[in-house]
Amino acid sequence: MLTHIHIRDFAIIEALDLELHPGMTALTGETGAGKSILLDAIGLVLGDKADSGTVRHGADKTDLTLSVDITQTPSARAWLETQGMEHEDDTCILRRVISAQGKSRAWINGSPANLTQLRELGEQLVDIHGQHEHQSLMKKDAQRQMLDAFAGNDALLDSTRSAWQTWKKLHERVTLLSSQNQQHQERVDLLRFQAQELEALALQAAEPEQLDEELNRLANAEQLRATTAQGYAQLYDNEPSLYSSLGRLIHDLEQQVRVDAQLGSPLELLTSAQIQVQEASVQLRDYAETLDIDPARLQWVENRIADIRSLARKYRIDPHELPARLLSIQAELAQLGGDDYDLETLEKQLQEAATAYRQQASTLSKARSSAAQQLSAGVTQAMQQLGMQGGKFVIAVNQDPNANFQAVGMDGIEFTVSANPGQPLKPLVKVASGGELSRISLAIQMIAAQKVTLPALIFDEVDTGIGGGIAEVVGKQLRALGTNRQVLCVTHLPQVASQAHQHYKVTKIKGKEHTSTGIDHLTPEQRVEEIARMIGGMEITAATRALAQEMLG
Repeated sequence: MLTHIHIRDFAIIEALDLELHPGMTALTGETGAGKSILLDAIGLVLGDKADSGTVRHGADKTDLTLSVDITQTPSARAWLETQGMEHEDDTCILRRVISAQGKSRAWINGSPANLTQLRELGEQLVDIHGQHEHQSLMKKDAQRQMLDAFAGNDALLDSTRSAWQTWKKLHERVTLLSSQNQQHQERVDLLRFQAQELEALALQAAEPEQLDEELNRLANAEQLRATTAQGYAQLYDNEPSLYSSLGRLIHDLEQQVRVDAQLGSPLELLTSAQIQVQEASVQLRDYAETLDIDPARLQWVENRIADIRSLARKYRIDPHELPARLLSIQAELAQLGGDDYDLETLEKQLQEAATAYRQQASTLSKARSSAAQQLSAGVTQAMQQLGMQGGKFVIAVNQDPNANFQAVGMDGIEFTVSANPGQPLKPLVKVASGGELSRISLAIQMIAAQKVTLPALIFDEVDTGIGGGIAEVVGKQLRALGTNRQVLCVTHLPQVASQAHQHYKVTKIKGKEHTSTGIDHLTPEQRVEEIARMIGGMEITAATRALAQEMLG
């Protein structure tokens, strides 16, 4: 539940610290005193959008802090843990600062937060019923949302939305492929042709460079053979050859090294040189003998190089990039031939997805129908208590099998009402009387609130348009709601305020330069005076005080 709120420089509130208690709390005061400002502040801390009137005139910023006891709210504790915003104890502190320029910052338990996070957490803590709730109930979406909230359909809505998203994705894919089928086939044919000619070329990664080397060798084969043969002869085969000349010099030095050891070093070098000359001559001989002068091979290499360069020019890439292009074409062909492009397979999957969605929507529709009967009966009974004897409320849930698939199901949901006995049921939007509409809306909110599991409920002047004994009934029902949760109620009716467990009075404090709002926690004696004021206006008599005492008793 909400335990404390600190407000600074908000609207006409300069500074306010307010302790909030369990049970039902009434907020009363003169018209224009700012009774709804407190609720507006709570709404802002819970993620509502701020407007230009948020910051008090002359102030730099609005600072709002709300403390909440989440001991009995496991869903809020779990949410805080997933966000890494848990607190040591079971108190959650939400803070929001709004500058005069409209910039906003927020924190949850000291960690920076955005408005989405404030709203997500707030939805698990507080349920707010505004004084203009009956206006939103005129909208079909609001009626559906209220029914789903009463039924607790969150899980069913999630699974229905998931089934719808699966169907929608497939439907869009099938529609796109159907319109692009001709272009798709033309693309496949082109890629197959390109793959076939590149596969026929069968080019290896390093082949262009290897072919260039072989062409150069074959084109100069005769000159290469003559040069290597001549080299072999000069090094080894002729007489005298370099090899034999080195041999004689080595022999002479071997004789002289005995005389002077300093000749040992050049002798070693010449011996090594003779060995290298012999190895080089052998390699030149072998090269000359194996060198093939093959005009046919030369012609084949020239043709092969021409084919490779021709395809490279066609694809406007370098010859060595052709193998990579083939892999790319093969990958695209595999993709275009996969299930994502198989129209027949996709249409079958679409039918299966449509069946799964209809089944899910049907399950949701049954849950709504069951909840609609309960809510209809409860609201009908509440209407009798609110002075609409013989009135009837019925929620129509109609699933149209031919309706377009939607994320929220296929149901047409409409709130219908008969305000008087014998009158036919009509859509709520066509109820003519504003007073009747207000009471019907209040009956719906009272019954729907009984199913809400949130720890705090806020009612902002929802009792507008009623009075007398009916107002007393409303007060008793709000008090009953406050027996197992926290209820904050802004009201102008003494019959409602007298039922509260706690009573706060909102006053407007007028100074010479500015006006501010104050909130006082009333003592039992002060409460009698406030209830008497609400009964009798500005002139309070002993009779009105006695009546106020009786109402509080």
